[in-house]
Amino acid sequence: MLPRKSIIPEEFALPALVSRIPRKPVFRDRVNKARFIAKSGACNLAHKNIREQGRFLQDVFTTLVDLKWRFTLVIFTMTFLCSWLLFAMGWWLVAFAHGDLNTNSKPVADQCVTNVNSFTSAFLFSIEVQVTIGFGGRMITEQCTAAITMLILQNIIGLIINAVMLGCIFMKTAQSHRRAETLIFSRHAVIAVRNNRLCFMIRVGDLRKSMIINAAVRLQVVRKTTTPEGEIIPIHQIDVQTESVVASNSIFLLAPLIICHVIDKDSPLYDLSAMELQCSDLEVIVILEGVVETTGITTQARTSYVTEEIQWGHRFLPIVTEEEGVYSVDYSKFGNTVKVATPQCSARELDEKPSILIQTLQKSELSHQNSLRKRNSMRRNNSMRKGNSMRRNNSALAVPKVQFLTPEGGPNLAVT
Repeated sequence: MLPRKSIIPEEFALPALVSRIPRKPVFRDRVNKARFIAKSGACNLAHKNIREQGRFLQDVFTTLVDLKWRFTLVIFTMTFLCSWLLFAMGWWLVAFAHGDLNTNSKPVADQCVTNVNSFTSAFLFSIEVQVTIGFGGRMITEQCTAAITMLILQNIIGLIINAVMLGCIFMKTAQSHRRAETLIFSRHAVIAVRNNRLCFMIRVGDLRKSMIINAAVRLQVVRKTTTPEGEIIPIHQIDVQTESVVASNSIFLLAPLIICHVIDKDSPLYDLSAMELQCSDLEVIVILEGVVETTGITTQARTSYVTEEIQWGHRFLPIVTEEEGVYSVDYSKFGNTVKVATPQCSARELDEKPSILIQTLQKSELSHQNSLRKRNSMRRNNSMRKGNSMRRNNSALAVPKVQFLTPEGGPNLAVT
């Protein structure tokens, strides 16, 4: 049986009409690459499948300092409790071996430790010995050499435990990253023209009056690269030099500073234009190191900038002003930027064609002049409108003249 032919022509059928409708191009967002360093400075790195866990026990002190506070306090409490219980068992065994538990069969003067007749009293005596309380109800005598040896051993071990635990607590409270909380970075990085060169710039500052001695700033670009041999390097770290290279990037961080990196032929940003930068997956890591003036401890503050946080064609606003003979810093404008004329091409193209920079500056100058002209013309128009409105108001408020007609032969009188 032959198929039934449709009455509607094929060119007017629904599939044909749908195919003729122009479709808008679909732009897929670039897959966001995981940050290597968070904005707070924490490393986004997870260690897995570590087989040699015993290496952490070889450096017990550093392991205790690196633990979280809740684990440290639990270990602190359990260490003292276990030592007290352990030596309480030792004192009880000494009393049991010497026959001191049966108080009826031996006088007090012949006991190793007086008034230790149970495990509870041995536990209390252990606490008294280790923390040197000495209530006076229980005391050691000269009758037992084992008790004297136990006393010396508990004092030595107790001092070691006190030194380790108190040192651990002190190091956790005085860790260097606590000082780094007052070292701040700008929320965004900018790329603009400075001294006729494209520059990558960030702003750093210190909120405390106590200074960071020998402060140094290091920049690194982290990106995924592939070698000519086909080897894939997921985290390729490239050092970036800053403009203020005096002695190993040392800076005087008295007031907020703008750290500048000139994008030259040795820079990993040399071949990136404004559009290519948005499509790349690089990450710029900023590391600020120095010695705390008050404590002498070396501190380090870190942050990073991904491509979405790099503003092309912007510049930081000045925040340091002189007021009544004192330099004042307005931290409310710390991360504020302003748009400036910047070529959208890469630094390589800018070096090969310097006329691009001249044309960009000329266009910005013309646009600036045009904007000034528009503003002036708008001001003139507004002033003319105000003048016309004032004239109209004055004419409306003016008193009209009234003429009175007199009889024939008499003069006309005008009254205003």
